[in-house]
Amino acid sequence: MTLQEAKNLFERLKNETTKKSEIKIYEKFLHILTELKTREFSNDEIQSLETKLDSLNLESGHENKIKFFKKAISDFAKFLKDTFSLTPKEYYTKLYGGLGLSFGLLFGVVFLSSWERSLGISMGLIFGMMIGGLIGRNLDAKAMTEGRVI
Repeated sequence: MTLQEAKNLFERLKNETTKKSEIKIYEKFLHILTELKTREFSNDEIQSLETKLDSLNLESGHENKIKFFKKAISDFAKFLKDTFSLTPKEYYTKLYGGLGLSFGLLFGVVFLSSWERSLGISMGLIFGMMIGGLIGRNLDAKAMTEGRVI
């Protein structure tokens, strides 16, 4: 399946449904496909993209469309990240914000427990999320300047 065929499929699916959740998923996939069409790829890279779209089996009928297409978007985004180092918007901010929360909780329990327990945990979560968010935003800005954001 070519990029244009996939784009036409999702535009058709978007026009056929009235469910907002389905429309949102289709628009997300359309955004990714539109961004890919604007980029320059070699013939081998285009072939690998088309092979991945074929392997997702997008045209077959599915009982639970929302669940199927969410999984398809996730698989396709993972493929783009692994193969071409292309990331979605705010990818690193979300990733490092979550990691910051985890490490902040640990830091709050271990080192700030001398304060009142809930205060130490809260402070650890806040600082961990702030530090993780800052690191993530810097990595997102770097990816944006390198043109790796979809």
